[in-house]
Amino acid sequence: MDAVEVFNSLPAVRLGADLKACCAAPTWGATVLAHRPYRDRAAILAAADQASRALSWEGVLTSLAAHPRIGERAAGDSREAVWSRSEQSAAAETSGKAELIEVNKAYEEKFGHVFLIFASGRGQQEIVAAARERLGNDPETERAIVSDELRKIARLRLERLLDALA
Repeated sequence: MDAVEVFNSLPAVRLGADLKACCAAPTWGATVLAHRPYRDRAAILAAADQASRALSWEGVLTSLAAHPRIGERAAGDSREAVWSRSEQSAAAETSGKAELIEVNKAYEEKFGHVFLIFASGRGQQEIVAAARERLGNDPETERAIVSDELRKIARLRLERLLDALA
């Protein structure tokens, strides 16, 4: 059985838990589940992207609550925590940590939630520079950016999930 067949045949409760590790917004996972069966991997990823784009700001905030601050290690051995540690490995470097803590604090004070960025493949200085740049955004602009960063993270995690099912 290939990954798509496994994805389509998993019990909803099991797949729902796996999807929550990709994106903690309940409506995201429910939407992806509701469109089963999928014909191929591209259709699953397209449905996930569409579900991400349809999230309300409240759904985005629900997902943000499941993300640690950039540069902090997610605790535990859940699939989501393991993925988070992998995605943030460069941000967790000890050199420059004070600068990262400072920009996280300034961002949270301005916007009221954690700084979210698709961190995979990005170094700590690049992340700090992006956070500083985004501090200049108005709330509406930043919400759009955060929503898209969340979409990219959810997609990467869904791709990892599909790879694990293959």
